[in-house]
Amino acid sequence: MIERARRVVVLSGAGISTDSGIPDFRGPNGLWTKNPGAERMSNIAEYRRDPALRERTWQARSVHPGWTAEPNAAHRALADFESTGRLVAILTQNIDGLHQRAGSKRVVELHGTMFQTVCLSCPDVRPMREALDRVAAGEADPPCLVCGGILKSATVSFGQPLDRVVLDEARAAAVSADVLLAVGTSLGVQPAAGLVGLAARAGAAVVICNASPTPYDDLATTVIRDPLSEALPKLLSAVPPPR
Repeated sequence: MIERARRVVVLSGAGISTDSGIPDFRGPNGLWTKNPGAERMSNIAEYRRDPALRERTWQARSVHPGWTAEPNAAHRALADFESTGRLVAILTQNIDGLHQRAGSKRVVELHGTMFQTVCLSCPDVRPMREALDRVAAGEADPPCLVCGGILKSATVSFGQPLDRVVLDEARAAAVSADVLLAVGTSLGVQPAAGLVGLAARAGAAVVICNASPTPYDDLATTVIRDPLSEALPKLLSAVPPPR
């Protein structure tokens, strides 16, 4: 299917980064599986309401494994595959930037990035490292330097909408795909998961590579359960550029 396709779109989730040392959320060893209370840090209403929660969240941001993680074989396989001209977009739910560090250029970050901060009261955007330096210097919950509002990472929390421009770009890519390859995602979070159904209704073949079942497995032409660091290099390395 991939050899026949001229437009392959990838939807990636946390499972592609586990081999880089970044735990997923809902898997057997996931962050929220082991510590259900940690999910509160990703709820925007709780984050706004509870200063103590924000303080714990800032401490967690400072030691997030994404600061030291390196791309793994699955990220590199996608970057190499992009060079064939068949891969038109990676729509990622991840915030860790590992696709870009592996060399991928056509990346749409559906849920934002951990490497910037945003203010909940004004448009100010800054590098996350600046805020973390303030935390290290003693500010437990650093406010916005422009307006004094609440700062958070430039990621989409539960209760926040996805950026409309970003979502429209992702939807346009999904409906243009000959093959939609969903990798390392439980497909349990909307609206990102809905891109699979959108692509299928537009005529794309769906390939799901995930360790556990997803709600969209019945839509898939093929489901692969092998570890991504093994499966993606094997799947993509032999595919030639389109003629």
